[in-house]
Amino acid sequence: MRIFKIKAFHRWAKSERVTDKMLKNAVTEIIKGLVEADLGAGLFKKRIARSGEGKRGGYRTLLGYRENKRSVFFFGFTKNDMDDVEDDQKKDLKYMSSYYLNISDCQIELFIKQGELIEVK
Repeated sequence: MRIFKIKAFHRWAKSERVTDKMLKNAVTEIIKGLVEADLGAGLFKKRIARSGEGKRGGYRTLLGYRENKRSVFFFGFTKNDMDDVEDDQKKDLKYMSSYYLNISDCQIELFIKQGELIEVK
């Protein structure tokens, strides 16, 4: 299982101090069946705890997940910033999820070289 984040999510995560370890833990929870919402097209909503606040007051992330293949983090926000993602955003994120979960490993490597995807280490 390889885990990635798109460039925009990487910038957001860096500004919010969301670490790669936190992202790996979120994917591990998804593997165990602990998800907040399955939005379809492989898109999931997953909470990540904020330091000292827990998950309830923490971060919300939207990521594509395909069992035994890959996960790609697309979008993150805090509960304070917004309640939920708008329907048109969900539609776009579902499209992205479907796309990134179905492209070849060669295409993934190209996106990494271009800086569009960052592998979570």
